[in-house]
Amino acid sequence: MSADHGDFRGAACKVLDGDEVQSVLSGEFYSPEPVPPVRAKPVARAAEKPSHYKVICISMYTDDLGKLDAMVDELKTRGLTKANRSALIRYALSQVDLDKVPRGL
Repeated sequence: MSADHGDFRGAACKVLDGDEVQSVLSGEFYSPEPVPPVRAKPVARAAEKPSHYKVICISMYTDDLGKLDAMVDELKTRGLTKANRSALIRYALSQVDLDKVPRGL
């Protein structure tokens, strides 16, 4: 070995801390910082659904829907301000006589 290499080694030993060098070589130096555990937020309880009604989806022909809306509008002009599609359909259901329903329904 030449004298130049000895000088570099000596200088490196003065600059580098042995524990730090070991940490880098072991991979510990590059490991990510430990992340503190995240506490889950308390789950909000779902509000209890009403049991006296259900929201549903039905298909209707556009002409029938137009007629239904026109009837609701007419009821509102007559002062039944709470009239709506659901209320009118419920009323119509209460008036149906199953014995009079045509076979070709």
